[in-house]
Amino acid sequence: MKNQYQLPCNIAQTLNLIGDRWSLLILHRLLMGCGTYKELQESLEGIPTNLLSERLKTLEGDGLLQSRLYQEHPPRYQYELTPPGKDLSDVFNSLILWGEKHLHTCYKQLVHQPCGHRVVAQYYCAHCGKAVSAKDLALQEPPAEQHE
Repeated sequence: MKNQYQLPCNIAQTLNLIGDRWSLLILHRLLMGCGTYKELQESLEGIPTNLLSERLKTLEGDGLLQSRLYQEHPPRYQYELTPPGKDLSDVFNSLILWGEKHLHTCYKQLVHQPCGHRVVAQYYCAHCGKAVSAKDLALQEPPAEQHE
């Protein structure tokens, strides 16, 4: 799906990186601790082996994960998320929260570990130090020097 979307839009350009079938699930499994090809394949029931290999190479090329050879014969790799890949944890958490609210069957809940109660997403302005409601959000073009 490389560069399928030519729109000047953060969502479209992000989907060019992670919007292929299985890509988000692969990244999520890596975040959850599956680090080898075999662990990924076993945890992603139904993914064809050639597609898993292709997605791993693509995601590595896009800088979302890295591989490390841990066995030479036969070659075996350990995969781990790069910092940009780890930053997708907020996306995964948002999808989990959306699923809690809208799926007929909820498979997971996001909870506050110390007390065990469900959490909600909240926006925060780092400049003001205040919580921000969704009605006070706006999309804005970044300064021109950030477009380059």
